[in-house]
Amino acid sequence: MQASDISPEQLATVKYLAEFAVRPMFRTPLFVTPNDWGIDNYKNVFFPSADGVPLEGWLMRAANSQKLIIANHPMPMSRAGFCGHFGEPWSNVDDIKIDFVRIWSHLVKAGYNVLAYDLRNHGTSGAANGGICGIGRYEWRDCVGAKRYVDNHPELAQMDVALYSQCTGANAQFEAIKYHPELFANVKCMLAPLPVSMQALMSSFAALQGVADYLELMDFEQLKLGGFKNEAMNPQHFADAVTMPVLSVQVKDDLWTDNPADGQKTFDALGSQDKQLFWIEGTTRRFDGYNYFGEHPEMMLEWFGKYL
Repeated sequence: MQASDISPEQLATVKYLAEFAVRPMFRTPLFVTPNDWGIDNYKNVFFPSADGVPLEGWLMRAANSQKLIIANHPMPMSRAGFCGHFGEPWSNVDDIKIDFVRIWSHLVKAGYNVLAYDLRNHGTSGAANGGICGIGRYEWRDCVGAKRYVDNHPELAQMDVALYSQCTGANAQFEAIKYHPELFANVKCMLAPLPVSMQALMSSFAALQGVADYLELMDFEQLKLGGFKNEAMNPQHFADAVTMPVLSVQVKDDLWTDNPADGQKTFDALGSQDKQLFWIEGTTRRFDGYNYFGEHPEMMLEWFGKYL
């Protein structure tokens, strides 16, 4: 079907979806803090991305620990999570509350230091690239900046390190490893909740909104905004570079990404010999997956405990 066949209403939908794909429409505030979950020993930290974007995070400390987990987040969230329960504009994406600090509290109480940081254009980190989110294509530079911060820190550099890389953050981490394998060679393992194929996500969104025939036009609109085509934002392009042990997690019946086929494809592309894929069942809501380890921390703690 040609773009000339599109109705004004369908064109408006395509433009809206293109905007959603490449630009966070809002920032998610730090509506939960470490204090709220009993993490008293923490501080705000600041460090540059590989290309100089100022990034902000929390360094949460566990007593007498030499273990560190570097954690990031999905688009359009922050290191605190997502506040869809606040109403608009967040509820326009999903009305759910996602609390990452609850997850960080499980880790700290289990004896892990946690460095949780905001990606560029998210949370309280700096703006860059015209506000465009590349779903990893720009954000890999933030993963590099976080690891360099750790490696240049007098205490953190001595610790065993693992990664908690989520969705956009997982895509970014895969790409960072592709470009800088030497920087991540000492990382013990990764937990990767919901790495996202934008081709699958946006195809599903288009079908749900009745514009499945206009995916090429959507790509064109994304390029006009300064973003990437959806296929270019798929994590499979970089997953082969990941050779550390990986526990990947997906929502099996995720309405937004046509899982399980796409989640399996990403998992199969990982270069790791030691890898596991866990399917969250009983929901079709992708955002339920981000709360899983806050509500059920046992598998997460077992995974990190195996390697750290």
